[in-house]
This record gives sequence, C-alpha cells and structure tokens, in this order.
Amino acid sequence: MRNRLWGSNLGLLLLACQVFQLGIDNIPHVTLATLGLNVYLFLFPVKPLLQTCLSVREAYWYRDWSRLLLSPFHHVDDMHLYFNMASLLWKGIKLERKLGGAWFAYLLSVFSLLTGLVYLLLETGLTYMTEDSSYSLQCAVGFSGVLFGLKVVNNHYHPGGATYVMELHIANRYACWVELVLIHFMNPGMSFVGHLAGILVGLLYTTGPLKRFMKTCAGFVTSNGDYGGQQTYYNSSGYSGYGMPQYGAPYREPYDTAMPSAPSQHPYTAGLSEEEQYEAAVRASLNDRGSHTHGTYTQSNPTPEEIRWRRLQRFNS
Repeated sequence: MRNRLWGSNLGLLLLACQVFQLGIDNIPHVTLATLGLNVYLFLFPVKPLLQTCLSVREAYWYRDWSRLLLSPFHHVDDMHLYFNMASLLWKGIKLERKLGGAWFAYLLSVFSLLTGLVYLLLETGLTYMTEDSSYSLQCAVGFSGVLFGLKVVNNHYHPGGATYVMELHIANRYACWVELVLIHFMNPGMSFVGHLAGILVGLLYTTGPLKRFMKTCAGFVTSNGDYGGQQTYYNSSGYSGYGMPQYGAPYREPYDTAMPSAPSQHPYTAGLSEEEQYEAAVRASLNDRGSHTHGTYTQSNPTPEEIRWRRLQRFNS
C-alpha cells in the first residue's frame, strides 16, 4: 500500500472538469450516485486505507468481512480515484441506459461483493499452490476490479468494434485481457489478481450462471432475460430487447420474438393477383351494399359479366 500522493488533488479537479463537460443531466442516476459515493469516501474515508483494503489475512484469518464492502469504494490517491471514475463514467452511461437504473445498481452491488470474494479465492489458491504466504498478505483497494467486470459486460452487450489500449489496436472482445497484462507490466504495483477477479466475475455474468442466479433472486424479469423493472434510460432499439409496460410486473411477449410475425393482411389481398384483388373487392362491396339496400344482390360468387353489369347498375342508380 502506498501513501496518498498528488497533494494538489489534481485528480479531483480533472474529474470535476470531466463531469461538467459531460453535463450532470447527461449522467444516469446510478452512475452519478456511485461516482459521488467514491468521491465522498475518498474525502471522508470510513477508516484508514490499511483498515479497508482486502486481503486473505485480514478478511478470512481475522474475520474482518467488512472489508468486502469497504475496499471497492476507497482509493489510494486522487489520481487512482480519477482514472477509476473516468472509466466508470464511460461504462456506466452505456450500461445503465442499456440495462436500466435498478438493474445496473443491482449489478454494481453484486459485482462489488463478488469481485472481492473471487479475489480472496484466487489469493488463497495461489498461497496453497506456491506455498508462498505473501499472496495471503497482499492487500487490494479500489474500484478497478469492478470496472474490469463491467468492461466484460459492456463488450457483451455491445459486441464488435475495436479500441486502442496503449497505442495498440485491439478488438473489444480481447481488450480487457490485453489491458490486464499491460497494466501489470507497466505498473507492477497494481493488483493483477484483483483485476483478474473482476474479469472472471464479468465472464460469470455473460457466459456463466451468475445472470440467471441474479434474475432468480430478483424475482422480476422479462421473458427475453433482461431486467423487468421500470427503465428510465432504456433504449428500445438496443440489444436488450423489450421494456416493461408496468413496474414490477413480469412482461410476457404475445409471440415468439425469434421469428418475426408477418404483417397483418387484408383478406382481399392475401395470395391474390391484382385483378383477383379488384374483383374480390367489388364482390365484397356489392354484397355489402346488397345486404343493406338491395336484397337481390346477395349472390356470393357472381360471374365477371354479373360484376360488370352490377357496376353499371350502381352508376345508373
């Protein structure tokens, strides 16, 4: 653990500039609240960093499980806070508008807790495999593990495309892995295992059972698998599918969305040529006219000569 650097709070100034450049009204509520919580706990920490960081020794050996809740929301210094929150803004705006505010808040809560648990499991496994107790003493703090998980989820909901990672043009699907390795070599002080834990949690959500488990616990989902609550920032043209007509009530689609239904057709036009459509329309018009005004015009299948004769009679009447 390092002492807080950058006493000028340059990171806070940069973060404030970025927030106001985006516009507070353009940042979804949960993303903005999460950013505010991280900034608040940086300025007014619950405990000193050495009492909030997460390690196997402190959490498991000494049973200080409160670190699971505190460690993601505390940061070493203002630049650490800035880089994490700038990343949160970009990912949070996209994901919250995709998933809806309530589900995104649920996702952040689960990821924050589960990333810490996976981190403890990985560090414990490394301790036993290498017989090196130093892995159990390594203490991690910060929101970056959760952000790596969100990166995996974001790439899942917005597939394709590429990005630049330290001047390297990388497909989005591999960006988190490349970034994980490069950050470790560029800054060995960063927690490689903490970032890896976030990626694994993201994969558990996108390709594993985590999403299904979360939906079961939540209890209200749509039939296509996305959150069924009221979505303030829902984009109807997005990847996630359908919104909810009523808050808290499960939505059931009236037909199978995998096969788009054919547009409704007027009975005159289904499978008929233009001439046949015209004759069918005339017959229906004459039958309808005869049923109300002329009792003699009730024949269901008149010949073409009768149709032409009846049209002449209509014009003469």
